Order: sequence, then C-alpha cells, then structure tokens
Amino acid sequence: MALPDLTSLLASSPVEFDFYEALYKHFHSQPELSFQEKQTAAKAASLLRSLNAGYEVHTSIGGHGLAGVLKNGAGKTILLRADMDALPIRENTGLEYASKVTMRDNDDVIKPVMHACGHDFHVTALLATAERLAKLKQSWSGTLIVLFQPNEERAGGAQAMVDDGLYDRIPVPDIVLGQHVMPIRTSFIGSRIGNIMSEADSFKITLFGRGGHGSMPHRTVDPVVLAASVVMKLQTIVSREVDPDQFAVVTVGSLQAGQTENIIADKAEVRLNVRTQNHEVRNRVLASIRRVVNGESEASGATREPLIEETTHFPLSVNDEAVTKEVHESFEAFFGKRFDSNTACSTASEDYSILGSSQGKPCCFWFFGGTDETIWDEAEKRGRLAEAIPVNHSPFFAPIIQPTLATGIDALSLAALTFLKKS
Repeated sequence: MALPDLTSLLASSPVEFDFYEALYKHFHSQPELSFQEKQTAAKAASLLRSLNAGYEVHTSIGGHGLAGVLKNGAGKTILLRADMDALPIRENTGLEYASKVTMRDNDDVIKPVMHACGHDFHVTALLATAERLAKLKQSWSGTLIVLFQPNEERAGGAQAMVDDGLYDRIPVPDIVLGQHVMPIRTSFIGSRIGNIMSEADSFKITLFGRGGHGSMPHRTVDPVVLAASVVMKLQTIVSREVDPDQFAVVTVGSLQAGQTENIIADKAEVRLNVRTQNHEVRNRVLASIRRVVNGESEASGATREPLIEETTHFPLSVNDEAVTKEVHESFEAFFGKRFDSNTACSTASEDYSILGSSQGKPCCFWFFGGTDETIWDEAEKRGRLAEAIPVNHSPFFAPIIQPTLATGIDALSLAALTFLKKS
C-alpha cells in the first residue's frame, strides 16, 4: 500500500470523537490498580463484541488481560497493545472527571487510585483503532490483534499473559506494536531505532536493628539512622561509580520505619528503583547496591544481614531496525515535521516487548505528546519546562484530550496498516 494511500484511507474512515472522548473520561474517572483491572477489561471486551465486526474476544488471560482477533484473509499478523492499570496516587488535576476512586491494594491497604500514566488514553485509542480498522477491512489483508494488558506498572502483565497460554489462544504475531502518551507537545510523535526505553529493576530492602525506648538509643541499633546512611550512600553510585558517558538512575522511592516518635523501631524498609540502558552498567550498579547495603549494615552493628528482594524487572525495550524503518516512513508521510525519528531513549520502562521477544518476534514502540502546545510553548519560553509540565506518575498529570487522542488513534492505525497490505 503506497504511503499517500494511507493518509487518504484514514481520512475515509473518521473517528466518532464524541463517543471516544466520553469513553476516555469514563476510564479516567474509574481507574483500577494493577491486578484489579476487572471493570476496565470487561468494558473493553463488551465494546469489541458490540462492533459486530468479527473480532474473536479472548478474556481472563494472565489475570484480566484480553485480546481481540480480527482475521481478514492472507497476510501478516499484527499485534497492537495497550496497558490498562492505574496507580496508587490521589489525583490533584482539578478535572471535572477526576478520579475519586479508592481501592484495597495487594497489601490490603486502601489507596487512592489515578490514571497518572495515561493508560486510559492507551485503552481508548486502541478501542477506537479497532473500530476504525474493522470498518476498513476491504482495504487491508491479514490478521489484526488488539491486546489489552493488565499489570504493566508492576512489570508482570505481559509475562503473565504469555505464561497463561496467550499464544495457545491467539495467533503468534509477526510484529508487536505499542505506544505511550508522554509529557511532550501534543500532536507530536517520537520514536527511534534501537533502544527506546530503559531496563528497570526494583527492590525491597529490609534493614534490621534492635528496637527500644526513644530515651535509650545506646541500648538499641537504630534502623532509621542505618536507613538514612544507606540512602545517602546509594546516591554516590551514579555520581562516583558510573562512567559519565553512560546512563543510570538510582531512586529511593520509599523509606518506612517505626510507628511513633518515642519508640526506636527494630527494622526499616527501603524501596529502590534502578534504571539502566546497558547490561554491563546494570550489573555494576546492582553489585554496588548490594555492597553499600551490606557494608552500611555491618558498620551500624545490625543484628542480622539485610534482606534484599527484587520486586519487579522491566526488560530493555529495543525497536527492531527493519520494522521501525517502515513505521517511520508512514509516520513521516502522515505527521511530517511533527514526527521525530531520533527521539532520545526514555528513562522510563515498559514490559510490552515480552509479547514479541518471548516468541522471537520484532517490536516497535513510539511516544505521542499530551501537553497543550500553548502551555508547552509558554513554559519553554520561560525556561520552566521541568517545573511547569507535570510528568507521568504526577498527581497533576492531565494530558489534553484533543488532539492527543486523535494522534494516538492515527499512530496506531498507520502503524498497523503499514504491514496489513492488500496482496
């Protein structure tokens, strides 16, 4: 299919934006935590079936995962993926459709819940794309898979779907495609050949002290002081041990110890996140973390060795060269100057690539912007992009609905049609 034909083809099948904007607001106001995406999945499955377009709908894969399969003659099998889960964050956007939801998490703690990473956009855009491509069946040939993945935030959803027999139920794709809304100018698209997103490792570290009365610290081993020493020393790994030409991030996202001010606790818990884009750097950083934690524990007279448990792992996301070149050609023809074919590798991480790599199949991923251009331009002019533009996982993260949604739908449609060529 010639590239100019894709543009005219999409123009021939306009999206019913009133419906999908309302659907987006529904998903945004009704977020669900990882492992608990029951209602989101049910809504997506119901809408796929209601299209009456021939989608085979497979549900309850790896938890609440689902996939719709539309077989349309000979050709490639293309998988488009969206993630569904939200985050334990109290929303502060002030939107009229802001989330007020609370849920009990896997630790049995009630938490506020927010779509602070844009997965509500991903689900809505994929459903709209599923309808649009179904209406265009006469113009393409092959098999389309629209997959809605649970539990991306905890890095387990893609692998869980594969382990639960995903590819016993649906065809193995020739190509896996995905996207993510980001805090960049809306209507802009970014991608690159090679590394597109970082590898990530998360740990729960338990430090052991000896508890006692707050007035008798000499009779205790204070895990709060130990934890503070560990946190401060961890900050030197990137600044003093990683080559400045290499990338690494070490973030302590949580430190918890004790219940009140006059009791010295007997343990402290540190939760740690690491991002790297090179396996050698990753191995060195992880070894340094273990050295620091063990060394500070010994220096503090800890009552036992620390417990270091890996809680999540995201693989390095790599865009296949051949597949990505074809996607880029389509994006350049359609988006023009709004497309960046050499965007920076993101410090964020994803597990979508497991849907392809587990089967030895290539993947391509891209980013689309959600920040109002006027707000972006003003912040850029004032040199305050970092302060003025809320990023993913912020309680203020609120991508503008349009043209963000339209861009996401167009990008998915273009990428799929690039490979679903009529023979």
